[in-house]
Amino acid sequence: MMQKLGLTTHLTERLQIMKQRVRDGAHKKFRQARSPDVLAECETEQLSWPRRMSRLTRRMCEAEQPVIEPDEKIVFTRTVPEVAHIYSPLQWKQITAAGSLHELGPISNICANWGHVLSQGLSKRKTVAMDTRRRLAGDSEAVEFLDCAIEAIDAVLALAQKHAQAARRIGCEEIAEILEHVPAHPPRTFHEALQSLRLLQAVVWISSHYHVGLGRFDQYMWPYLKADLETSRLNIAEAEELLAEFFISLNKDSDLYPGVQQGDNGQSLMVGGLKPDGSDDVNELTWMVLRVSCAAEMIDPKINLRISSKTDLDLLELAAELTRKGLGFPQYSNDDVVIGALVEHGYDIEDARDYTVAACWEFIIPGKGMEIVNVDAVSMPAAVDRGIRSSLAAKDSFEAVLRRVAEDISRQVKKIVKIKSNMILPPAPYYSVLMDDCLERGRDLSKGAKYNNYGIHGACAADAADALAAVKKFVFDEKSIGFEELLEALDNNYEGYESLREKLVSDAPKVGNNDDCADSLLVKLFDFFADACEAVKDNGRGGIIRPGSGSAMYYLWLARGEKATGATAEGRKEGELFSANLSPSLSAAVRGPVSVLQSFSKINYRRICNGGPITMELSDTLFADKQSIRKVAMFVRSFAQLGGQQLQLNTLNPETLKDARKNPQAHKNLIVRVWGWSGYFCELAPEYQDQIIARHEYRV
Repeated sequence: MMQKLGLTTHLTERLQIMKQRVRDGAHKKFRQARSPDVLAECETEQLSWPRRMSRLTRRMCEAEQPVIEPDEKIVFTRTVPEVAHIYSPLQWKQITAAGSLHELGPISNICANWGHVLSQGLSKRKTVAMDTRRRLAGDSEAVEFLDCAIEAIDAVLALAQKHAQAARRIGCEEIAEILEHVPAHPPRTFHEALQSLRLLQAVVWISSHYHVGLGRFDQYMWPYLKADLETSRLNIAEAEELLAEFFISLNKDSDLYPGVQQGDNGQSLMVGGLKPDGSDDVNELTWMVLRVSCAAEMIDPKINLRISSKTDLDLLELAAELTRKGLGFPQYSNDDVVIGALVEHGYDIEDARDYTVAACWEFIIPGKGMEIVNVDAVSMPAAVDRGIRSSLAAKDSFEAVLRRVAEDISRQVKKIVKIKSNMILPPAPYYSVLMDDCLERGRDLSKGAKYNNYGIHGACAADAADALAAVKKFVFDEKSIGFEELLEALDNNYEGYESLREKLVSDAPKVGNNDDCADSLLVKLFDFFADACEAVKDNGRGGIIRPGSGSAMYYLWLARGEKATGATAEGRKEGELFSANLSPSLSAAVRGPVSVLQSFSKINYRRICNGGPITMELSDTLFADKQSIRKVAMFVRSFAQLGGQQLQLNTLNPETLKDARKNPQAHKNLIVRVWGWSGYFCELAPEYQDQIIARHEYRV
């Protein structure tokens, strides 16, 4: 019987002390002064790129020094502060000159098949590699890859044994026994499964990869917990204590993880949803994850919840309690919409049902995707602005504006695809061990997987649609603003045109009000975007281009960066920020949260399948009592019933945020949702703080 209701989870005194140590950075004292000199070794032996990568995993594992605190039950503390180099900057430039890199270069932002690796253990994965090596002995590429994979496996096994020996030396017999068994062999208990996952995931990071997600946690970890509960090896409270410690451990080394800002590390975790066979996968661990996250109150892991129009309201209430904490999660994904969209884009139904999310929100399949879900973004405001300005100058029709916008979006997509058509993906022998079929085929993950699609963000769409709606109403329909007048106002950043700007801001139709004029233009923008992506039949790696509705960091970059758009026709001045993801423009006066859902639910998400949430900030006064929590749960169900794709609810108190800027020491633990991730507000750059403070605040 699932323990559904009540926030019964509380951190024990042991865990409270452990959490505070992590927040204080006490573990940093164990960090070494330097990383191993892997480059010199690689050069001396003239190693190939794949062998350099496996040597990196090996040397990083060897360099790690075991840290086992007396009160720990799940161990691993990173002691090597930086991933060692395997090429000099000049060499790296030379070997990557023939193509484009994604972000920092190494494979990132995908999801391993953690359940498969846990169920086999690394010893079995090594056996698979050795069997394939014998079978493909005449294939030199396969032999080299498999040798590299075996070297990486041996390195992780040695790292576990080193920690086991250290634990035994200080009398931590339980930890020693666990690490002598996992990750070499399948876990026998929930505790062993958590420890195995902790170590397996940590080695991905120290092997140079980043944005390492945890996938469908409640699906692959449930069998271990279920067995423990059925045999009374654990009770609920003991299981929750172990899970809370696992969550705390994921926060230890976040300052070492690359991202746009600290906290942008991709440690996302998915719960709920359907099994590959179509049956419901909600179980006791689904509920436990939400309860424990409520108790831990830390930025990692980022919790995602798969729901449908029929999801249990009690579960949605518990999720609302988590939102109440102000952590910026859970983020909701609607199975009713997402699964069908993935099938429309070529995914097998069993795989589509098994989807998780990448670092932020993009939909990926654990173990089966070498997908790059955020290669770049189309600037919707730029496309609209250029279309409007050209048409104003030519005194064209509104249909000409739309035609120019569609052509601009198409050009942007083609340009991105051309740049990314020759993507260079470095070898990833250790990551390949954790994926489906790489060892079985004798091919590195960098050579591709079952799915090899790219994703492009359709950024800042509400601002763009508002600009189109304003021009349509005032220039073309009412003719109350002239072509030259608006063009001059835009060219002058509205200086001297304050009354015109006020009219655009206050009187024009806005996305977020369930207004057919503005919303229909929003839908058109995404249709143009889908048309452009569907026209690309091959991304250069045998995959397609998936259009999405998120903005990621582009809401800032497209407003103030190198690709910045100047003053725009919805009344926005140059340098003012765009809204994040699917949310009303920052200057829009909207009726309320329901109308926001109605506006964004009109998008045809069967064509827009890369993800991107409706993002809303709720007043913290909303969560005053049980009845209010119930209203939030019903609001989330309404989102699913309306046909929304993703939803991100954040708790916001602007006055608290403003005080945190003045008195950061008093708000060190204040957490906010930034875009697809959460971070500590006082650790964010000022421009990100500005945008968060400026967001809409709703009451349900």
